Amino acid sequence: MLYLWLKALHIVSMVCWFAGLFYLPRLFVYHAQSEDAVSKERFSIMERKLYRGIMGPAMIATLIFGIALIYLNPSIFSQGAWIHAKLTLVVILIGYHHMCGAQVKRFARGENTRSHVFYRWFNEVPVLILLAIVILVVVRPF
Repeated sequence: MLYLWLKALHIVSMVCWFAGLFYLPRLFVYHAQSEDAVSKERFSIMERKLYRGIMGPAMIATLIFGIALIYLNPSIFSQGAWIHAKLTLVVILIGYHHMCGAQVKRFARGENTRSHVFYRWFNEVPVLILLAIVILVVVRPF
């Protein structure tokens, strides 16, 4: 029963994390398009609160619950290479998360050099990773 509770909490925290990963780059799009100081300050505040208040805790919770699931079921590593591929994507996602954090700081300092078009494409990265992770976990293709 503990395993199922941890799995449910892992999924909920992952959903919260991805909500932030989808929304923060969208804020970057709007921030890059803004021209007045009031809008730029408003977006900086929104980005900082989203990153620190929601995304960070959700990422940590996702990792803690995921590690707990592996601890309770270490045999998962003998069930195919899909788990190794999933964990590789999680590491990439953590890197993407930290890239977002660095960008939050650049915007706050007024040092953004990228266009809104860049952020529209940047926003698609977590979508592709989520798609791959869900397919790996559900289909377990290898």
